[in-house]
Amino acid sequence: MAYSVKELFYTVQGEGANAGRAAVFCRFAGCNLWSGLARDRPHAVCQFCDTDFVGTDGPGGGRFAEAAALADAIGATWQAADGGGRPLVVCTGGEPLLQLDGALIAAVRAQGFEVAVETNGTLPVPAGLDWICVSPKANTTLRQTQGDEIKLVYPQTGAEPERFASMAFAHFFLQPMDGPEVQRNTQAVVAYCKAHPQWRVSLQTHKMMGIP
Repeated sequence: MAYSVKELFYTVQGEGANAGRAAVFCRFAGCNLWSGLARDRPHAVCQFCDTDFVGTDGPGGGRFAEAAALADAIGATWQAADGGGRPLVVCTGGEPLLQLDGALIAAVRAQGFEVAVETNGTLPVPAGLDWICVSPKANTTLRQTQGDEIKLVYPQTGAEPERFASMAFAHFFLQPMDGPEVQRNTQAVVAYCKAHPQWRVSLQTHKMMGIP
């Protein structure tokens, strides 16, 4: 299988339970909830995405003919940063599960990586992952109802936290929706988490720090 990657870079995880941990981010091109094109936004299932996942022209991006080639690029990105400890790759998008498969997971793990995925949960998760983060979107059918963390952007009409509270996740996070109402949304997240302590606040700390 060939893989289309928008960008591949070394950074610090900014969100959720792994916030603050160094990682290689592998951002796959494409998504099943929006084309990524502004002209299609009014008809997109997800109306608030703020990520560019179109094409393969980002730093480190490209088309990789096989799993070994992409795994080598991921490994080289970590090695160039001289990272210590057990390396982590975060597979994200767009929607990474349109492309992430068992062959790539095995090839990256063979290089010593832990493999994490950030998915909208509408597609089945392949075996062999070390960390599963599901970020549900309204007006979708959630197929992945268990994992390590659920990270729900809040508020979303039709994707209220109580819809997911009984699912089998180890961590439950609410993350304020970015945009012009971010301050109000942050206050609403804090209020909800105080009233429902099963949920914890997740902030986009990478934006606060000004890093990718």
